[in-house]
Order: sequence, then structure tokens, then C-alpha cells
Amino acid sequence: RVLKMAQELGAVTATPSGAEPAGSLVRYAREHNLVRLVIGRRERRWPWRAPLAERIAALADDLDVLQVALPVAAGRPLPTPAGATEPGGQPWPGYVAAALACAVVAMFATPLADVLELSNIVMLFLLVVVGVALRYGRGPAVLAAFLGVGVFDFFFVPPRFSFAVSDVQYLVTFVVMGVVALTIGQLTAVLKVQAEAATQREHRMRGLYEMSRDLTAALMPEQVAEIGARFLATEFGARSTLLAADEHDRLSPLPGGTAAVDDAVAQWAFDRGEAAGFGTDTLAASACLVLPLKAPMRLRGVLAVQPAERATLGPDQRRLLDTCASLLAISLERIHYIDVAQKSTVQIESERLRNSLLSAISHDLRTPLAALVGLADTLAMTAPPLPAAQADVTGAIRESALRMNAMVGNLLDMARLEAGAVPMRREWQPLEEVVGSALAACGPALQGRPVRVSLADGLPLLQLDAVLFERVLVNLLENATKYTPAGSAVEIEASASSSSVTIVVDDHGPGLPPGREEALFDKFERGSKESATPGVGLGLAISRAIVQAHGGTIRAENRSGPSGISGARFTIELPRGSPPADDGSSAAAGGVDKP
Repeated sequence: RVLKMAQELGAVTATPSGAEPAGSLVRYAREHNLVRLVIGRRERRWPWRAPLAERIAALADDLDVLQVALPVAAGRPLPTPAGATEPGGQPWPGYVAAALACAVVAMFATPLADVLELSNIVMLFLLVVVGVALRYGRGPAVLAAFLGVGVFDFFFVPPRFSFAVSDVQYLVTFVVMGVVALTIGQLTAVLKVQAEAATQREHRMRGLYEMSRDLTAALMPEQVAEIGARFLATEFGARSTLLAADEHDRLSPLPGGTAAVDDAVAQWAFDRGEAAGFGTDTLAASACLVLPLKAPMRLRGVLAVQPAERATLGPDQRRLLDTCASLLAISLERIHYIDVAQKSTVQIESERLRNSLLSAISHDLRTPLAALVGLADTLAMTAPPLPAAQADVTGAIRESALRMNAMVGNLLDMARLEAGAVPMRREWQPLEEVVGSALAACGPALQGRPVRVSLADGLPLLQLDAVLFERVLVNLLENATKYTPAGSAVEIEASASSSSVTIVVDDHGPGLPPGREEALFDKFERGSKESATPGVGLGLAISRAIVQAHGGTIRAENRSGPSGISGARFTIELPRGSPPADDGSSAAAGGVDKP
């Protein structure tokens, strides 16, 4: 209880073992670079044995030793080492066994009193002391030592069956026998405690090693949960359940869990990253102790442990549980990033293969398409002129070939952009020139539509590749003509801030599919899969690649009107930069309206 309270108050607890408390404390202080020890003050129990503080000072005169007075009513039993009697237990079986052992040795040695030397009989009683110390600890061994001296005097030292001695030298024998018995019992009890502590540590380390070894080979979260459950069942005899978190921080139990988990306790522990449930100060009525699985990057879930008996876990057990939770969290994160790496590798290889195919196909198609356009033009210019029906067929062939050629050009441009094979020729130039050239290129498609251009006064020069950025505006304007009613307006606006220039292209059509605004910038994505509008879904992907190559961003959204969606809006943000002072940056114009 004291160690648990110390941990809750922020202390780091440890239970060092050793034959001599003073030596163990000094060694621990040296290992952890401590300069001050605070110990409880006790009265001198034996005249020949110095108090603990004096023994520590004799071993390490550079350590500060502070003694704290113990409460007067401190009559509570202190925790005992491993193998000794627990507080509140019954100590009398060990003492009864010590008395019976001395009686049995006396009974078997009495018929041999005339055969064995007294020194050999003394060895039998010393053997009893060693056996009692190994089995029952220090207290019964002390009783066995004193009883052995008394029984040896009564049954074997002349005059026999009397505590009187015929020779005063036997008194020396008794003293030596008692001191040797007490020393052997003390050392045996201490060695037993140390051996049990070492065995427990070795058992814990072996369990952790086997668990970590198994976790390194785990490839699925279910395997991690099974390994953790096996370790907890072996070390603590406890049932457990591992709840993993998904990308949206929702907890779900993995298969194989046997502990009854309270969802509220598990969610509280995950949200706050703190232990909750049994044995803690939070939701202590729960049957399970819930530990958060803290990985280096984020929380990966929680571990619910249900002890076989509702007994408070000690500090060593709690540290072992925390170590187990850390190993499980790291394994879950490792598996997550293995999946991410595999998906990324597959995606990269797929993109590379697709780009190679696009590049090869587009190169092979451009020549026959150019031939089709040329043949269509030749047929249109033949003399005498073709009949009206044949002229219409020739025009349809030419238009289809030109449209296919544009699609192939988009495919080739996309492949080149992703491969980084398109050189950027960025120069400082006014934005209105790029907008004007894009409007001129889209002149046939914009016929019959009002186009309103509003460029703010004082727009700075932008470092652009005019040809590529014109392609961005052309793609946006072509989308506006394809997906909006005939005769609806298209608006282009531009404004500047201290760090960027914003370009907005609005239309007055049905808008974008809700929830798919970002997906439209992916390759081969279209607003409607079954749309009759021609296109392969590369225009917006090319536009984003070009804008990002200029260090900017592009996004799409729906504009809201009084009766719902009133059209789509595409917003481009470009870094402003610092143009040269002698570039004539005052040449920017604004407020132009074009029908």
C-alpha cells in the first residue's frame, strides 16, 4: 500500500535486495547518482550493531543521510521479503516445525550417543538450523538454534538429562554452537530471499524476452493480441482483451479477448491516455484495469486486464504490466506502418506502370490522329466540293480526331508532369496577360456566354510558366462550359494579400457532387461516371499538378445560393514572391469586363 501510494504521488519505487541493507542502499544510490538518503530512525536493537544510518555513513561518507522520526503508533507490520511470512499470516507453523525438528534429531541421535562423537551430534543440530532457515525463514531458524543448544546440553552433555555441565569447557561449546547456528540461519535466510528475488526477476525477464521475440514475428493485430493474452495468463493468471483504435479513434476488441471490458472505462483511458479501472483512482469499481497503449507516434488502443483475484497489484507487477503494454503498442504501430509501406509500394508501382502505359499509348496514337485530321482537311478542300452529306461526315471525323488528340495530349502531359519531364520556364509577368490568352484560347467554347473578369488593382507580378498556367485556366473554363447550361455566366476574379495571390473561377451550373470535391482532382475521376459529356477526367488532375509545381494550391467547392447550390468554385492560391524592382510591376490593370 505504501509503495502504491508513493507511485501515485509521483515517486519511482524500487525493491533492492542484498545481504546487508546498508550495502544495498549505498549501491543503489551509486547506480542512480543519488546524493541524499532519507530513512526512518530506529533505536539501537543490539549493543554491538550500529544503527542503519551509521552503517550507511561508514560505507559512503559523501552521501547525506536524513533520519525521519517514526510515528509512535506505528504498530503496523511491514512487508516481508519473498519467502517470509506475509503480514497478517500465521507464523506459528514455522516455529512448531523448528521445535519438532530438534525433537526428532534428539530422538534419533540419543541411541547413537555412545557411538558418535559430540562434535558429530552438534553437526546434526546445525543441519536442522540450515533446513529450517531454508524452509521457514529467519525467525524459526533462531528458535531452532537456541533449542538445539538446549537439547544438546540436556540429552548429550554429561551429566546427561540435566542442564548442568561437568566441564566448564562445554560452555564454550554451547556459545560457539549457538553463534554458528545463528549465523548459519541468518545467512541461509538472506540467501533464500535473494535467490527467490533473482528467480522472480529471471522469470520476468525470460517472459518479457519470449514475448518480445514473438511480437517481432507478428504480422497481424490478432497475433499481437494472442501473444499478449498468453503472457498475461502465464505471469499473472489474468484474463485480458486488447482493443485497437482505427483511423477515426474508434476502439474495437480484437479476437481472442476473455476479459469483460467496460466500453466507457476503455474510452476514457484512451481519450486521456491514462490508466483507469481496477486499482486506480478513476472508475475503480470496474473489474478490469485498462492501460493505454502508447506508441511513439500515437495511441494505438487500450489493454484491459482482469486479475484472477481482486488483489491490488504491487509496484513490480504494475511496472511489468506497463512494459507489456508498451511492447504491444510498439508492435501494433510496427504492423500499421508495414501495411502503409506495402500499400505505398503497390501504389507507386501501379502509378509507374500506368504512367509508362499512358506515355507509350499517347506517343503511338498521336501520329494516326494527326493523319486523320490531315486527311479530313484534305477531303474538305478537294475540288469539286463534296456533297453536303459527305462534308458533314468529313467535319465529324475531323472534330472527333481533334477531340481524341486533345485527350491523348492530356494523357501525355499527365505522364510527363508526374515523371518531372516538363521543364518549368518561370518568368515574372502580369496575371492579366495569362488570363487574356486563356480567354482567347477558349473563345469558341465561350461563345454565347457572358464572361466577367474582375482583377483587383495593383496585382503584383507573378513568377509563372505562362504556357503551363494558361493550361490551368483553359481546363477550368472548359469544365465550366461542359457542365453548365448554355448561356450561363463564367466569372474570373483575382485579389492579392501580403503573402499570396488568389484566383477564383466561378460558374452558374449544378455544382460539384457533394463530398467528392477533393476526389475530382484525382486522375480519371469525373463528376458523373455515366455522363455523356466527353472527357477522361484528367483536366483537374493536370491543373493541380501544374499549380503545385508553381508552389501553390487549388481547391474546389460549391457556392451556396438562396435556393441551394448555385454553382462550382475553383480557388487557386499562388505565392506572391518578390519581383525585381525594375520589372515595371506597376503595369497591372484591373476591373475589366468582357462580354
